Amino acid sequence: MFKATEKKNALFLQFVHNLIGNRICGRHISGYERKFEYRDSDLRVAIIGGGAAGIFGAISAATHNSAAEIVVLEATRRPLAKVLISGGGRCNVTHRCFDSADLVKNYPRGNRELLGPFNKFQPRDTIAWFERHGVRLKAEEDGRMFPITDRSQTIADCLLETAAELGVELRLEAGARNIAALSRNKAKTSFEIEFQKGTPERFDRILIATGSARDGYRIAESLGHSIVPCVPSLFTFRVNDARLDGLAGISIGNVKLTLADGERKKIEQAGDLLITHWGLSGPAVLRLSSWGARILHENKYRGELLIDLLPGYNREQLHDKLHEFRNANHGKQIINANPFALPRKFWERLIQHIGILHGTLWGNMTGNHMTALIEELSCGRYEIAGKGEFKDEFVTSGGVNLREVDFRTMQSKVNPGLYFAGEILDIDGITGGFNFQNAWTTGWIAGMNMVL
Repeated sequence: MFKATEKKNALFLQFVHNLIGNRICGRHISGYERKFEYRDSDLRVAIIGGGAAGIFGAISAATHNSAAEIVVLEATRRPLAKVLISGGGRCNVTHRCFDSADLVKNYPRGNRELLGPFNKFQPRDTIAWFERHGVRLKAEEDGRMFPITDRSQTIADCLLETAAELGVELRLEAGARNIAALSRNKAKTSFEIEFQKGTPERFDRILIATGSARDGYRIAESLGHSIVPCVPSLFTFRVNDARLDGLAGISIGNVKLTLADGERKKIEQAGDLLITHWGLSGPAVLRLSSWGARILHENKYRGELLIDLLPGYNREQLHDKLHEFRNANHGKQIINANPFALPRKFWERLIQHIGILHGTLWGNMTGNHMTALIEELSCGRYEIAGKGEFKDEFVTSGGVNLREVDFRTMQSKVNPGLYFAGEILDIDGITGGFNFQNAWTTGWIAGMNMVL
């Protein structure tokens, strides 16, 4: 009884101490920008990886405990490399989606686990954080958000300057070769990091935020975690088809794509479609490749792709529209008179593909040609012959098993004191700023909790 009472009194005194300490320092008690000046300065935190999740995790840790020693260990000479090249050099920071339930629908893997974290730190918080640090973001029509400068360097500079101001130490070419857990009890944790160069060092907390780097997976596995096999996500399709030859650069808006996978449930995605020199790309393809990443990998990136060019029409409506157009334009050539807002060259190619001769008038269209055109418009069939690349936004599906991480804190359930953030987890989003938002959210939550 005495011990229990003593413990309660100690907790109460700690609470009062925290409250007074924050008021004396003139800081708001709640919110994401707290600093705890009263904490033990002996706390050493190592963050493995100098990407978006790692740097933002370091900023969060330093923000919530200015007395802790925060060290970011980046294996290369260039921190925030993916930030700098993303979005064609503009950096798609996040997406203008402020409802957590809707936001998680953009993550083929990790959607359930991210719901809680997004209720703590979501795109609205990301926007506010960057604005507080002098960087305004703008939203484009599709919801993607970029810095108003349209320069990814703006984002990188903001992150690195903020980390430096908070006292974060950034070490470049400081790859971790191995991490050993020296203590695994909740009261006291300790880790020893062996470097590629230099002597080993001890840290009290570790955040692994190495993205899709193999060393990160290897280290996580050595610390008792299981790794879901990694396969590419967000890639284009190689399609060898006469309907696409010579049409590279043509974009078709708002199509629906379906990936046929035998008897399994079909995967569907909608969006703009872009014809390329090697096949098909664009938002619709990238989203489909993300949701179908594992199926496509299992099938060696072969499969049947169904394209609905006019998802706003069903077959009956298409039939009525075409008949109405034929009656009103019976004296016009089919190849020149397009009843839909399809690119002219692509329309000409479809007409040739179904066997309608050049110069044929709408009034002379046969019933068989009408049926073939409806089929082509509503369910064109194309064979995926392989995987292309989408280098600027390359993402992998796979990583640390999500069942082994507590998403309230981003702490390992296997090793107390070990945390994860970003793409090293088996989480990936579709294109549009969602993968960076995962990095900001998980990095912020991990950084905050590892120093409390």
